[in-house]
Amino acid sequence: MNRMSAQDASFLHVESDASPMHVGGVSIFEGPPPRFADVLARVEGKLSLVPRYRQVVRFVPFGVARPVWVDDPHFNLGYHVRRTALPHPGGDDELRALVGRVMSQNLDRAKPLWEMWVVEGLGDGRWAMLSKVHHCMVDGVAGTDLMTVLLDKERDPEPSPGDRWEPEPAPGNARLLAEAILEQTANPVAAAERFVGALRAPRELVSLLEDTSRGLIAFAGVARPRRSSLNGPLGPHRRWDWARGRLSDVQRVRGALGGTVNDVVLAAITAGFRELLQSRGEPVDRVLRTLVPVSVRRPGERGAYNNRVSAMFAELPVGIEDPEERLLSIRSQMADLKESKQAVAGEVLTSLSGFAPPLLLALGTRLASRVPQRSLNTGTTNVPGPQFPLYLAGKRMLESFPYIPLFASVRIAVAIFSYDGALSFGVSGDYDTASDIHVLCAGIERGLGQLVELAGPSPMRGSPRRPTTNQIASTGSSPTVNKR
Repeated sequence: MNRMSAQDASFLHVESDASPMHVGGVSIFEGPPPRFADVLARVEGKLSLVPRYRQVVRFVPFGVARPVWVDDPHFNLGYHVRRTALPHPGGDDELRALVGRVMSQNLDRAKPLWEMWVVEGLGDGRWAMLSKVHHCMVDGVAGTDLMTVLLDKERDPEPSPGDRWEPEPAPGNARLLAEAILEQTANPVAAAERFVGALRAPRELVSLLEDTSRGLIAFAGVARPRRSSLNGPLGPHRRWDWARGRLSDVQRVRGALGGTVNDVVLAAITAGFRELLQSRGEPVDRVLRTLVPVSVRRPGERGAYNNRVSAMFAELPVGIEDPEERLLSIRSQMADLKESKQAVAGEVLTSLSGFAPPLLLALGTRLASRVPQRSLNTGTTNVPGPQFPLYLAGKRMLESFPYIPLFASVRIAVAIFSYDGALSFGVSGDYDTASDIHVLCAGIERGLGQLVELAGPSPMRGSPRRPTTNQIASTGSSPTVNKR
């Protein structure tokens, strides 16, 4: 039995019928599809490496402590790994529609909070794996670690020996309550120990306090932007779409124009939102504020499947038309944000929430999620993935597109994931108010293309260059092109 952290628990508390809080995505594999029994066997052989996949959430009576993870006595792999097929003609449009429908549905809290869907019938001999896992289990970095565990680094690896797993006896309410009270009683002792430890490292303590103070001042400076159709009430249904890029192109832009990978990605996303607002007839002489999650996971914490994230608030300068000037604006701003220590302050505030009475924490989190968040227009998260091929049941993963949930009154959110040289954008949208997210996706690809053109020709002269999306579309030479 393991106690959930305050940050993990918050993702349970903010969830509602209209705001499912799971992350995930869809990965496209080479065909033909493997036997479903082989997929089940592969996943079953890896479950011992991810104990949380066979555990359920148990809430403590009267909400006196945070929920705990306990073994599921009725665990059934066949419930979590499912099989479906796309309707004819089985193209990318049908796949994206399926992702939107599946992601609109809340996970059953009475069972381990994850699902995988083997999707057959995808055109050009391909098939897909759709995955969803509750945000209370993983953040973006942990989700990437999880992918590399569940998939294989070789096409034909040695079969994983199945473990003889036996669930531990489920605790009753009396035990849950008693252990929660005992932990609450011991909490001041643990706090005192942490304080004594901090006094032993005064330099680190002073540095943390300085960084936190600067970050809190930066948080206080986050003003409300102008109203936009990007914000408002959310319905229970989702749309989902994607855009593509190449990591090598981003590196070329960095080398020629400066900035980080994240700066270049945000500049492309800014171009997409500029086109979206223009298509809606809205003014673009403004900025859009985005929540940018920041991993605060330390090197020794890799492999822990939980949440270790803070956040910064960036402004997307959609009012700037020139692509290079747009990138320079973001580059300067992101440098200032890092200097402001917003992420450090967010991490400290999150850790302090662990001292709040769990019932009040739950109520406060729910209340905060229902207050209109007009200071935010969207969310953008960029997670680096493995730069080597992965396999499932002997089939190579060709592409992987991420999914992130919508939150508060934010109607569109963008996730970015890099894998084996590709840069994949997954765009989540409210079904009723964001039916045009394809405009955003096309704008992202166009914005990245503009920066690549400014960066000039590739330094590797004479080497074949991967065709752009538009070139592929005109020749019909690739099975993975958007077909809108």
